[in-house]
Amino acid sequence: MRFPKRFPNRFPKSAAFAATTALSCCLVLAGCGTNPPQSKGAADGSAGTGSAAGTKLTVDKELNALLPEKTRTSGKLVSVNNGSFPPYEIAGSDGHSLTGASADLSDALGQLLGVTIEHVTADGLPSELTGIKAGRYDLAIGPVGDFKDRQGANDFVDWVREFVVFAVPKGNPHGIKDLDSTCGQRIAVMGGGSAEGVIKTQNEKCVKDGKPAVKIQSYKDQPGSILAVRSGRADAFFSSQAPLTYFVAQAKGELELTGTGQSNGFDDLYQGAVVAKDSPLRDVLVKAIQKLIDNGTYGQVMKKWGLSANQLDKPGVNLGA
Repeated sequence: MRFPKRFPNRFPKSAAFAATTALSCCLVLAGCGTNPPQSKGAADGSAGTGSAAGTKLTVDKELNALLPEKTRTSGKLVSVNNGSFPPYEIAGSDGHSLTGASADLSDALGQLLGVTIEHVTADGLPSELTGIKAGRYDLAIGPVGDFKDRQGANDFVDWVREFVVFAVPKGNPHGIKDLDSTCGQRIAVMGGGSAEGVIKTQNEKCVKDGKPAVKIQSYKDQPGSILAVRSGRADAFFSSQAPLTYFVAQAKGELELTGTGQSNGFDDLYQGAVVAKDSPLRDVLVKAIQKLIDNGTYGQVMKKWGLSANQLDKPGVNLGA
């Protein structure tokens, strides 16, 4: 993935936005932030908004006809998530609902395709990708980071551009401002994620240069990672800027962002929906997301959740080359 050099850091610094959820409990309890298996989210009407404007979308019969036969017969798609990637995926306090930009987009996609999109939570990204490859899940709406080494088993339908930064305690007491300043520091990352790979590479560089090794802490979800920083067990959390901005806003002055406006080991970083390799769902999603862009639904969803700076003009397949 390449970091977008032509796009400076434009993500808004206050990201509580329209989302008021029970995520604050997740910042206190490390076990919070995931839904039980078979939990349903916005797409079946339990927590969604229809389109972002609150109107129902008409089923596109041509797109519906392109769906796999088993999907048309069952009338549903199963989308896997980890429930803790705000403001895209936010687990409800009841443990059964999913809200956020991805839930709203799923709702709109379901209406357009004429199916119900059910949301199921898996334990971490590796389980999500393995489950899609094995056919246990139809897709992950995501957004999931699109990297070349992930494209062998899965295809990505990219619908956002992202940045990777650090969340640190207020005042940045350890002076973490870029990768080089992580030597000797305790850095939290999501286990199995792209940021973990970058930090591991940086650790090798620190040791080679005769500097203290990075003390890498891998967590299975975002709330557990951010809790490590808030509780003083980690010096920084290295992850996508969109969720970190959300967590910083929820922390009410205890945290801040650093390392913004630079590559931090990435160039153009695309994220999107994931389907099995060469699945017919890939091309259906491309066409459906493009329709949501054209009719304004996508833009409304992204604006609602404070993600306008992360929009793409059109979706793309496996852009993370």
